[in-house]
Amino acid sequence: MTSNKKLGVMATALLITLAPATMTAQDKVEASVGADLVSGYIWRGQDLGGVSIQPALGVSYKGFSLGAWGSVGLESKDTKEFDLTLGYATGGFSVSVTDYWFNKTAGEGDEFITNKYFKYGAHSTAHVYEAQVGYDFGPLAVNWYTNFAGADGVKENGKRAYSSYLALSAPFSLGGLDWAVDLGMVPWETTFYNGYSSGFSVSDVSLAASKEIKVTDSFSVPAFAKVTVNPRTEGAYFTFGLSF
Repeated sequence: MTSNKKLGVMATALLITLAPATMTAQDKVEASVGADLVSGYIWRGQDLGGVSIQPALGVSYKGFSLGAWGSVGLESKDTKEFDLTLGYATGGFSVSVTDYWFNKTAGEGDEFITNKYFKYGAHSTAHVYEAQVGYDFGPLAVNWYTNFAGADGVKENGKRAYSSYLALSAPFSLGGLDWAVDLGMVPWETTFYNGYSSGFSVSDVSLAASKEIKVTDSFSVPAFAKVTVNPRTEGAYFTFGLSF
């Protein structure tokens, strides 16, 4: 489930930006396809896998967008992910709904439970449905995410947590590189983030930099590096990626 790198890649495929944000309406259908190769899959301050290939495919028209995003780890034990996002953006405002799906979840010990894609039972599905609303002010992008259906986390009393996440992102330029500072917060109790969050917690403090690596006079490859710290779990990660 990129702080928001994953949604950032999806947003690129959808011709919008990180998490997603600004998109101008166009008069014709536009489409894009691409993939990232990342040294580690870190999402909202959580370690979801090692070296991974993350393809993206999207189409957009007059502010509306439909995108597909996936992640496949190089190790067979890594969980495979397939997400679909339907969104709309105008000016700095954006809204979207995402269907996350994982091919397996951790069971007891080192075992895994395999999840069938077309299984939508209220208490047996591997899909998680999330709504997003946000605004990109330019110097700062603010996005709110809430799970509203599917395999959401729960509270200590066993009730659905409607797990939510608040993400702030501030881009800037320095030394010839494009930078971004990300801050992600879990506002209330849920088992969906960080194993278990008993209340408000900061889940992601990140600093990322990107640049174009010139291969030939007519071809370059975008590269990025990101340092992420999760104060809640006391985890720290340094990842690198290439976009194609």
